[in-house]
Amino acid sequence: MLITTSFRANVQTIEIAKALAEDLHGEYVERRKQSVKQLAIKRGDVLVVGKERFEWYQPNGEKFFFHPSSAMFRVKRLLRGEKDPLIEAAQLKQGDSFLDCTLGLGSDAITASCAAGPNGKVVGIEKNPMTALLVREGLNTWETGVGEADEAMKRISVISGDSIEQLKKLPDRSFDIVYFDPMFEETIQESTSIAPLRHAAEHHFDHEMAMQEAIRVARKRVVLKDHWKSTRFTADSYQFHVIKRKTAQFHYGYISIEEDKGLK
Repeated sequence: MLITTSFRANVQTIEIAKALAEDLHGEYVERRKQSVKQLAIKRGDVLVVGKERFEWYQPNGEKFFFHPSSAMFRVKRLLRGEKDPLIEAAQLKQGDSFLDCTLGLGSDAITASCAAGPNGKVVGIEKNPMTALLVREGLNTWETGVGEADEAMKRISVISGDSIEQLKKLPDRSFDIVYFDPMFEETIQESTSIAPLRHAAEHHFDHEMAMQEAIRVARKRVVLKDHWKSTRFTADSYQFHVIKRKTAQFHYGYISIEEDKGLK
C-alpha cells in the first residue's frame, strides 16, 4: 500500500503519513502533483492522509472515508426518547458494556455508545486493519454538530483483529452484551457508504465458534443481526429469540444469558 498526503500538506500531516506507513508496512510517497489515479497504478491501494480526514482509495476505483452515516438518524431518535431496534433487542441500558464483534463503519457501536451513556463501555472489533484505522481516526475527530453524538463516538474503543480470537482472550461474563453483524448469507441492496467495504470485509464467519465464545463472555445477551431468511437464527446448537420486523430485510435475534440457565 502507498501512503501519501493531501495537496499542500503541513509538516504534522506529513509526519502522521510517514508514521502510518511504518505501522502498516506500507510505503510513504510525497504527493507533489501526482493524482491518486497515478499513484494507484503503481500499487493499487492508496491511503491519503489529510488534515481533516483519511481517505482509502481501492484498486476497484472505490473510495472510503469514515462517516457516521445512519448512526446520526438513530442517535437523534434516541435523544428524542424514541426506540432503536438494536437497543431493544440488546436491552441495552445506561452504564452497560457492549462488545461489537463486527465493527465495520461503526454505526451500531455509535448507537450503542449513545444508549450506554458516559458510564457505559463500548468496544468494537474490526478484522481489516485499514478499516479499523479509518474508523478509529474518524470516531475521534469527526464533528457532527450534536454534542451527545460526538461524545458517544469518542467513548468507543477500537480493536483491530479477529473477533473470535479476541473473544477467547476475554474473561467469562466480561461484557453485558456481545453483538454480531456478519456478512449476510443472502444479498441485500447496500447503502453507498458500506459498499466500498465489501471487498475488504470478512466473508467467512464461524458461527458455531463465535456463539460458543460469545455466550461465555456475555452477562446478559448475545445479539445477532442477519437476513430474515438466515439459517443462523435456527442453528441446532443455539436457538435465537427472533424479533421479526415485517418491513425490514433483516431481523435481530438474541440469546438471553440471564433467562437460559443452561448457558450459565
